Amino acid sequence: MSKRAEDGPTPPSERIVALDALRGVALLGILLVNIWLFSMPEASLSNPTVHGDFTGGNYWAWFGTHVFAQQKFITLFTLLFGAGIILFTQSARSKSTEHVAAVLSARRFGWLVLFGLAHAYLLWYGDILVAYGACAFGVLVLRDLPARTLTTIGIGLIAVPSLIEVLAALTADPSAVADTWRPTESVLRAEIETYRSGWIEQFDHRASTSFRRQTTDFVGYTAWRVGGVMLLGMALFKWGVMTNERSAQFYARLAVGGAVSGLAVILAGVAYIHAHDWGVEGALLWRQFNYWGSLPLAAAYLALVMWYCKWRPDSLATRWFAAVGRTAFSNYLLQTVLATSIFYGHGLGLFGAVTRVELLAIVVAIWAVQVPLSVLWLRYFRYGPIEWLWRALTYRSMPPLRVSSGGSESAEKRNG
Repeated sequence: MSKRAEDGPTPPSERIVALDALRGVALLGILLVNIWLFSMPEASLSNPTVHGDFTGGNYWAWFGTHVFAQQKFITLFTLLFGAGIILFTQSARSKSTEHVAAVLSARRFGWLVLFGLAHAYLLWYGDILVAYGACAFGVLVLRDLPARTLTTIGIGLIAVPSLIEVLAALTADPSAVADTWRPTESVLRAEIETYRSGWIEQFDHRASTSFRRQTTDFVGYTAWRVGGVMLLGMALFKWGVMTNERSAQFYARLAVGGAVSGLAVILAGVAYIHAHDWGVEGALLWRQFNYWGSLPLAAAYLALVMWYCKWRPDSLATRWFAAVGRTAFSNYLLQTVLATSIFYGHGLGLFGAVTRVELLAIVVAIWAVQVPLSVLWLRYFRYGPIEWLWRALTYRSMPPLRVSSGGSESAEKRNG
């Protein structure tokens, strides 16, 4: 294997700043929704009426997060991962052979799965890394297809779980999903008590939930959605949409079109579930509105970030978001550590005791830690700590971690 390829992680100076800024926005936005799973019973993610106050400010906190964040930022993050597969393999190919690029990619995805398994079983069942690593093995073989073909296949994959749920909604007895849509009070209370207990007491629930998400949920839903969105990310990268190569007018049209169409579908979904009074009869179809509406709205967010980075490439906001994006893997795990320390019993034990309005304040507080910490870290280091470890394991070498002489100023320029 070529030593150049083995020792060749992409240096920070060659990164695409708009991609890093977009990744930073996505990573920060994901916490708005993940905080629900960190702090409340799992069922509240799909049916917010099962736990806690759902009136006044708490209702509007849910409404705003559902409409503008739920599935939008994770979709952005998945698009970026798909684009990253193309970027990584292009870099590896430019330094060595097709075989080396495939070996490095497989090693990279394999380690991601192992990181994800540790994350899921030791810290938090809501992990997405296992799904990303597993799906990446599948979509990697399609990376050389034309962008239009990738888009067609991607949309087809995304449609599979949607069709399954629609058919189930039209033919199945609604009572079949009653236990998951509205668990009994005893089930909810047991989950709350579990996560207010110690780390060992949480393990049975964390392990069983992680296993379900990585098996039946993965096969029936996650693999199709994640794999399909990754293919869309590859296509957008090939079209130059994710690398800020399109015109400002293109991004403006995409932002307006994506926002109008996405919000129309999502708001129709909110009206639909209210018309069914949050009953189990509307449970399966209700998910479809946000499932599809999140795609154009995520595209609108992508367009807004690209447009802003084109307009203000050296702004403070661009540099800050890019810093978070360059350390996104480390920041994703840091969000878990901070949130579980706040809500779980081995920390402050606030699981099930915090309102949705208060959760928004906690999200902002975590952002206030992560953004300046990311900027400060990159003044002295080339990569985030987990990014560096992932690169070292992938390339089986030790890439330089500290910035070169004159580091603070040059690193700050690279961030923006």
